[in-house]
Amino acid sequence: MSDPRDIAVAAEEKGWGSGRHERDLELTDEDFGRIRQLIYQRAGIVLAEHKREMVYSRLAKRLRHHGLTRFVDYLARLERQPDAREWEAFTNALTTNLTAFFREAHHFPLLAEHVQRHSGKVRIWCAAASTGEEPYSIAMTLMEAMGSRASQAEVIATDIDTEALARARAGIYPLEQVCKLEDSRVKRFFQRGKGAHKGFARLRPEVTGLLDFQPLNLLAPQWPVSGPFDAIFCRNTMIYFDKTTQARILERFAPLLKPDGLLFAGHSESFSYITEAFQLRGQTVYTRRGQR
Repeated sequence: MSDPRDIAVAAEEKGWGSGRHERDLELTDEDFGRIRQLIYQRAGIVLAEHKREMVYSRLAKRLRHHGLTRFVDYLARLERQPDAREWEAFTNALTTNLTAFFREAHHFPLLAEHVQRHSGKVRIWCAAASTGEEPYSIAMTLMEAMGSRASQAEVIATDIDTEALARARAGIYPLEQVCKLEDSRVKRFFQRGKGAHKGFARLRPEVTGLLDFQPLNLLAPQWPVSGPFDAIFCRNTMIYFDKTTQARILERFAPLLKPDGLLFAGHSESFSYITEAFQLRGQTVYTRRGQR
């Protein structure tokens, strides 16, 4: 069965929508080309030609917010103010957040097995945390695998999208999403909302306490994180970058991992022919080259 989130994004990209706003704003070929250039420079995101409808839909909200009718005027405002907060809104608008708890489930038993073999503090970096489902899945896995030792574990969760990070920090999700998990996990890790919060569930403090959320742009010259990490999750993110950007990021990941650390990629990503820093260990799981 198709994931409803994927259907929603596909609909948006094909121009299907609620119909509340017609094409009342002017987006020229030159505007679209400039948007593609700016988001590439700012975040490394490569926007294909078929993303034009998605770009219009998402950025139109920003234009209306500022009372503008032409994309060229919006882009000119951005470029006049390189440090303006609107750049954050621009980047957030063009960032896609498709995620779920325990997505690509085969990774989590591998993580559990890996941390069980090690003593001492465990540190994991989730480099594309989105709205939090992935780093919270990591935290739950650590608690299940490590028992009382998990209280000393740390999950660094970063993302370029500050709005997504704010939702992640809150740790509150629709109950219909949470109830897709096993009953034992729901009971152990979540609190069901009551009254005004009915229909939602919140992660328990012992789960949220393992996480440290930080904004981070993978293209930034300096990252506000430091290794060594037992594992890095960077899943379904590299697909938005070109090969040159992918190689540069992977080269920066390598020294942040412990010698036997694991790098988890997305199901449609392959790093084997991009860099010599990593070698394939299993299904979309990598280790630093020369390690077993």
